[in-house]
Amino acid sequence: MWMNYGQPADSYYEVRPEYTDDVPKTRFKIKAGKTLSVRRWQAAFSSEGYLDIGPTLTRIRRGGIHPSIRGEVWEFLLGCFSPKSTFEEREQLRQQRRVKYAQWKKECRQMDTHVGSGTIITAPIITDDGEPIKDPLVLMQAVPSTNLLDDVGASEGSDDETQIHLTDKQIIQWKLTLHQIGLDVLRTDRTLVFYEKQSNLAKLWDILAVYAWIDKDVGYCQGMSDLCSPMIMLLQDEADAFWCFERLMRRLRGNFKCTDKSVGVENQLQSLASITQLLDPKLHQHLEKLGGGDYIFAFRMFMVLFRREFSFGDSLYLWEMMWALEYDPGIFLVYEEQMLSSDRNGGPREKIKSIRQFGKYERENLRNGNKGSEPPLPISVFLVASVLKQKSNKLLQEAKGLDDIVKILNDITGNLDAKKACSGAMKLHKKYLRKAKGA
Repeated sequence: MWMNYGQPADSYYEVRPEYTDDVPKTRFKIKAGKTLSVRRWQAAFSSEGYLDIGPTLTRIRRGGIHPSIRGEVWEFLLGCFSPKSTFEEREQLRQQRRVKYAQWKKECRQMDTHVGSGTIITAPIITDDGEPIKDPLVLMQAVPSTNLLDDVGASEGSDDETQIHLTDKQIIQWKLTLHQIGLDVLRTDRTLVFYEKQSNLAKLWDILAVYAWIDKDVGYCQGMSDLCSPMIMLLQDEADAFWCFERLMRRLRGNFKCTDKSVGVENQLQSLASITQLLDPKLHQHLEKLGGGDYIFAFRMFMVLFRREFSFGDSLYLWEMMWALEYDPGIFLVYEEQMLSSDRNGGPREKIKSIRQFGKYERENLRNGNKGSEPPLPISVFLVASVLKQKSNKLLQEAKGLDDIVKILNDITGNLDAKKACSGAMKLHKKYLRKAKGA
């Protein structure tokens, strides 16, 4: 059923009354004939379940996805399922993944019984050396919903892991992150009614705890809770939400992967600098003069995909447009091969017969011969570049230091139009490809 024409999608994501004046208002509206509707979505499948992805991508790019089907559409956009699969094949795969997630969660629960218990750790439970922290006040904070005496009794009895000195470095590192996940979960989307329920907070914490264990190279980093939160809201089954988040992290984990010498997102910051230098050399020179040549002021936009710059509903609209533009129908096979080989950074791509199955952004890359060993730049880089272009005059005239740059860019919160931002990114992408070819 369609809502009234033009009704904001934020009505699906209820805001707590005390925060209604503080959160940005949504600009995205569900529009008949433009937004991907339930009817259009169902009509895109054959009787066996094959999805005609091309027209679906066009519809998403023009008007987004109706909130009632957003979760199931995202599963395709993020590569959870192939459009060339049948209903039966997808159901089998879904059940296999649910079993796999349950196994991982059980493994985590064996290491720490807070996992799956409905509680959230918000204080450290072990030291850096693996020694359990037995301070009753710390234990009370770690399990806030449990009576202190009951908790101490449990730690002396069935909850044996609190008494064990750990020596396995991977387990120690994982357990050290659990309270940070808890602190971030309590801060994530706290303006939404959905997260007033402890069970929803616990679900978010469990998914992030399990992911931190299975992806040991990256673990958990701040910002991941912002990326995972929408999955919890859109997909009722916890395992389905986990796999959707895991697929999103395939795209973004490079941003979170850090070494002693660098932070993963630096690659995208450097790409942003190169794009700005090529397309707006005057602005780039000005930013360098102010000490912003490393573009670190754009760090947050990349890490949480504009979650801070848009309302909750508009950020989801932006994400699905980005994914529709970038869509590669062979990505499902890539991810499945990576799972089998435990390699999250590469894999063979399925040969696709028709270019219309690709998103518009990806088609531009293919037409321009971007088939080398280096993957094409994500559209998010051009989105940030389009924001800088939009604020170019203001930055040139008013920015006298780094603080001014940050302030000017912070002013965009709630004032950006997601569709216009994507259109601006596409225009800059074309211009960049043209100039880069002639350079």
